[in-house]
Amino acid sequence: MSIEITFVGTRQGIESTVLPKEGLKLKTILSGGLLGKKGASRWISWSKLPVGMAQSMAFLIRKRPDLVVGVGGYVSGPLVFSAWVLRIPILIHEQNSIPGVTNRLLGKIADKVAISFRMSKKFFPQATVTETGNMIREEMCRPREENIKAADGKTRVLVLGGSQGAHSINMAMLDALDKLSHVKGQLEIVHQTGESDVTQVKEGYAKKGFSADVHAFIDDVGEQYRKASLVICRAGATTLAEVTACGKVSLLIPFPYAAHNHQEHNARAVEAENAGEMVLDKDINGELIAKSILETMDDPEKMRAMEDNSYRLGKREATEEVKRLCLELMKDANNISNSKEKFPGKNSLSCF
Repeated sequence: MSIEITFVGTRQGIESTVLPKEGLKLKTILSGGLLGKKGASRWISWSKLPVGMAQSMAFLIRKRPDLVVGVGGYVSGPLVFSAWVLRIPILIHEQNSIPGVTNRLLGKIADKVAISFRMSKKFFPQATVTETGNMIREEMCRPREENIKAADGKTRVLVLGGSQGAHSINMAMLDALDKLSHVKGQLEIVHQTGESDVTQVKEGYAKKGFSADVHAFIDDVGEQYRKASLVICRAGATTLAEVTACGKVSLLIPFPYAAHNHQEHNARAVEAENAGEMVLDKDINGELIAKSILETMDDPEKMRAMEDNSYRLGKREATEEVKRLCLELMKDANNISNSKEKFPGKNSLSCF
């Protein structure tokens, strides 16, 4: 069975630049978020809804897909609801431990709901839920035996602030260097800063006599995960899925302005399993980061136990599990099509 996949997003979203570069099909619709909007902005978002619904209906009627997959966010709303009206099978994938409003509502009409965290199950109809984990790139799912240990015995610290960087983490890491000066020869630091802080951070390491590999963005992050002794990072769902898939210990600093504070909930789920430590963004400072790094160096037995816990949390088969659910729903859709001629003469097509 050949499958054609079309992604659906907006012209303003990152998908409008990333997906075409990858040669993937993208359909854009008019849609806007309501959460946190006030005044005229909120009314503008409301006005986009009926237009987005009409565009979604027209697109689905024209394409006649066998399956629609929603991954949350305001774009999913009109598309998934239109699929429900047209009786097209629906799969919802919830990445975070606390679902957003869109997925909570759409989960009530979805045929299947794939979740990344066990605690998400209570927000959806129990009969439709499968705990799959969060889909990540294949390079992150290698066996832990392929993790790379430093031949020189150095402790490798990977600092990530997300693709845009995180100023609070960047500055706290620089502040930590004074308290790490006595062990700087035993440290190997790789730091993703984001574009705005890259020059300041490079200069900060050099000023304090540290040799660090500093980049605005790291392309080979999979290899860096496998090398790391400690990962200092935000607590987005994809980041945590990657960290645990590689079985790494993490110091998690949740992004404080994430919708529904979902990053803090994500981080607490990891901390509860003794696979990482959480520090709130408002509390992060150089002393806490230095303390975490020194503990990593001084207590290898504790670190090994935490690595075991992290690896156990990792869902390296998540992509295959979600694919299996998709194929099951598409098979059911094709069976209905054959018996009722719902969408005759059309190859299967998935629409995200």
